Amino acid sequence: MNKQEELKKIHEKWFSQCKCELKKTATQPVPGNGSAHAKIVFIGEAPGKSEDEQGRPFVGAAGKFLAEMLESIGLKREEIYITNIVKYRPPNNRDPLPEEKDACREWLIEELNFINPKLVVFLGRHSMNDFFPAEKISAIHGKLLIKKFNKIETKYFLPLYHPAAALYNGGMRETLTEDFKKIPKFLEKIKKQENKISLASQNKIF
Repeated sequence: MNKQEELKKIHEKWFSQCKCELKKTATQPVPGNGSAHAKIVFIGEAPGKSEDEQGRPFVGAAGKFLAEMLESIGLKREEIYITNIVKYRPPNNRDPLPEEKDACREWLIEELNFINPKLVVFLGRHSMNDFFPAEKISAIHGKLLIKKFNKIETKYFLPLYHPAAALYNGGMRETLTEDFKKIPKFLEKIKKQENKISLASQNKIF
């Protein structure tokens, strides 16, 4: 079984094990989608109407905008991985409740640790606040955050405005586009940092 198939099995396991109450009103689960070998994982908030119907994240207007921004930095959607904090659509696209986020959290953590990306990109304040509850996205968007969490192996995070919020807001759209262009530079920075750590451990005398 290759890694892509293993990831599919993880989702299938959580289809039955996830206890999220949104199961009762959603059409179907919307698991993460993309490459199991991705260097970047994007995390949104929750599925919307189109996502609920198709069973894939970011397939509406915001998804099209995201694809355009990926193309602007030389990436295709197939090369990255995209998921949400919550895997089921909240009724009328309302914000997911804390208990709904909690119910989907182990699923998200398993996704992240299985893929083990170099960088996690938050799309919007809701996904960012799930990891960094005290921060305001207006203050730290476009800035690389470095933090170790108990359950998550990845330690590099980048908060961005949500594509849906920026889609019809000219100023926010321009900011998001500029922040997005930083991603290749941050990946290079992370690579250099990891190489330094690797070299230091090789040269360490025990």
